Amino acid sequence: MESGKQLTGTLALAVFTAVLSSLQYGYSIGVINAPQKVIEKHYGRTLGVWSERDAVPSGNSTEEDGFPGAGQHPAVVMYWSLSVAVFSIGGMLSSFLVGFVGDLRGRIKGLLMINVLAVTAGLLMGFSKMWKTHIMIISGRAIMGLYCGLILGLVPMYIGEIAPKAYRGALGTLHQVAAVTGILISQVMGLDFVFGNDDMWPLLLGLSGAPAILQTFLLPLCPESPRYLYIILGKEQEAKKSLYRLKGPYDASADLEEMRREKEEADRESRVSILSLMRSSLYRQQLLVALMMHLSQQWSGINAIFYYSTDIFTRAGVAQPAFATIGVGVLNIVFTLVSVALVDKAGRRTLTLVGLGGMCCCAVAMTVGLKLQNEYSWMSYVSMSAVFLFVSFFEIGPGPIPFFIVAELFSQGPRPAAIALAGCCNWTSNFAVAMAFPYIQTWLNSYVFILFAVLLLGFTVYIYLRVPETKGKSFEEISALFHKGRKKSAQGPENGTELQQLKTSTDA
Repeated sequence: MESGKQLTGTLALAVFTAVLSSLQYGYSIGVINAPQKVIEKHYGRTLGVWSERDAVPSGNSTEEDGFPGAGQHPAVVMYWSLSVAVFSIGGMLSSFLVGFVGDLRGRIKGLLMINVLAVTAGLLMGFSKMWKTHIMIISGRAIMGLYCGLILGLVPMYIGEIAPKAYRGALGTLHQVAAVTGILISQVMGLDFVFGNDDMWPLLLGLSGAPAILQTFLLPLCPESPRYLYIILGKEQEAKKSLYRLKGPYDASADLEEMRREKEEADRESRVSILSLMRSSLYRQQLLVALMMHLSQQWSGINAIFYYSTDIFTRAGVAQPAFATIGVGVLNIVFTLVSVALVDKAGRRTLTLVGLGGMCCCAVAMTVGLKLQNEYSWMSYVSMSAVFLFVSFFEIGPGPIPFFIVAELFSQGPRPAAIALAGCCNWTSNFAVAMAFPYIQTWLNSYVFILFAVLLLGFTVYIYLRVPETKGKSFEEISALFHKGRKKSAQGPENGTELQQLKTSTDA
């Protein structure tokens, strides 16, 4: 293997340590769903709108009916909805601070500092029975959202900057591998005979902060990003030491020369603020591609699939639909690992197109299956198969790739602002889907997946026409792809004025 391109132990440790945050992000997404009924009961009791006397079981009642009324009270519904939604709101707000935190003291110290948020959130939720349950959980979820909004930018940024060019896609995809693993762990631990019961649910929520504790001990062992050291701080010797730690003994002159050129470019443009990036025509193509990639992820219908999955499995005759849903979680991991193996061979663009196209076909099949399953019993198996295939196609490309491709599309100057904007787009679209989907589903019923099929088709066409392949290319080469036809105009007075305006802009 060519020297400097091998995977070293230090690089493996650094990537593993970074994606512990991604594991925590996935766990936080999935952990709130399983204990919903139990937590609603505690909300009702804390608010004084429900008590055990209100749940008088009839002779033929089931355990599932043991807490009638608690989850239907308007106050409980409001606080529960806020408990779920505040996570996304926290992520939206903190996503704007990714560049500031990453550049303040570096990627490693940035991750180390924000672990305080994760541990605080875990403690609030873990001890939520000790005070007003709804306030403790909502506060904990809000703080965890702030943490996850930051790591959703910092982790792909750090991995993208330390990974060898040949493995940048595969290592970047590990962020999504860790996230879906966290979701699966939360599903398993949320089963009622594990931690999803009346006695153990605070521990289930409190464990959200556990990975941050392990990460706090491992981060000091990880090297800082050499690109941050050289391009942001101008410390060439420290950057060289970091390269040797990450890649072993090798001739680092090529990497240093690439960073030197990027530093010169960054010095000319300075660090671009969020407002400057939004106004600039120089980066408009890259920014549109970054935002569309994140929109294609969140508006693909993947959340709707998880919403429908239990009902689909029940109608297909699956005795334990909860376990079938966990099976979908396992499939998440398997096909994300497939993406890890393929992303640096097939390429980002190809995998995204295959994923979106396959999901579009599955959404049509899902609509047909849902519409006809009452008339033809075998149609329920079409729906069930479409669920598994939809998730598989999602994890091959549209799931993992948007998180790391943004760091590839931009040079060092605009990169933090671009990651912040893409992260905010991701969180905002996630929140919009979560709030709007129940109404859309009521309006369209089983035809809801036709809407997603149309969106998926549109995203597929856009990415085919506008997104270049970034596989195996340096940051400098990728940037050049967007400016092929603009070399002459870039030297004109209008663009020169714009570069000067960018240079004098305040930081994001």
